[in-house]
Amino acid sequence: MSTAQKPKLAVYKFASCDGCQLSLLDCEDELLAIAGAVEIAYFVEARRQVLDGPYDVTLVEGSVTTDEELDRIREVRRQSRFLVAIGACAVAGGIQALRNWTDVNEYIDVVYAHPEYIDTLDRSRPISDFVPVDFELRGCPISKGQLIELVTSLLIGRKPRVPAHSVCLSCKRQGTVCIMVAQGIPCLGPATQAGCGALCPAFNRGCYGCFGPHESPNPISLGDRFIELGQNRNQVSRAFHSFNGYHPAFRAAGDHYSED
Repeated sequence: MSTAQKPKLAVYKFASCDGCQLSLLDCEDELLAIAGAVEIAYFVEARRQVLDGPYDVTLVEGSVTTDEELDRIREVRRQSRFLVAIGACAVAGGIQALRNWTDVNEYIDVVYAHPEYIDTLDRSRPISDFVPVDFELRGCPISKGQLIELVTSLLIGRKPRVPAHSVCLSCKRQGTVCIMVAQGIPCLGPATQAGCGALCPAFNRGCYGCFGPHESPNPISLGDRFIELGQNRNQVSRAFHSFNGYHPAFRAAGDHYSED
């Protein structure tokens, strides 16, 4: 297949740490196969050459935090046949969405020597708040296995097979004893979508909710269990207001337990 016939792939960054783009680069051998099947038209972290759109598939990392980014995501959407939000920032606002529960100007005054030069929106918001998104890939960072599945599926024209079950099922499949039942350690696994391989529970740490809520998370029931294990309401609120804290399910649960 000639370069002219290959689907065009674009990767854009908004407000983020670049971790999800690095997950793509970490695919190594698989990335070579992808590069052979598509034309990487825009990916400034990987190559200098920039090709104009329209693009067949566009991966977007990061949340929208400025007026300039708002204009840019609308243009990216216009240029993209399929637009995929990748990572907690693009899907749920990310860690930077912690500012959404306070006055952003308080942070600006503390962090920057010259706050008068800072121009930002009052909230960090996910891509889907501004433009239609065709698919969301969860994680902080995303799973490179799920990323390969996504790109492959779009290339061959089928729906990506990304798990929608909870982390608990991953623990059961790999034989990890439930740390919340056996040790009384608070764990967001029952409410969190699988994708990480249940890494933290395997090392006797509670899940931090990096992949956000699954389809039916029931976070209030889980939060009540955290309180039974000895946490106070603000500790429970902070657990939900984390990587994916601005996702509606976790946001509502965090607000429910907040004592502020």
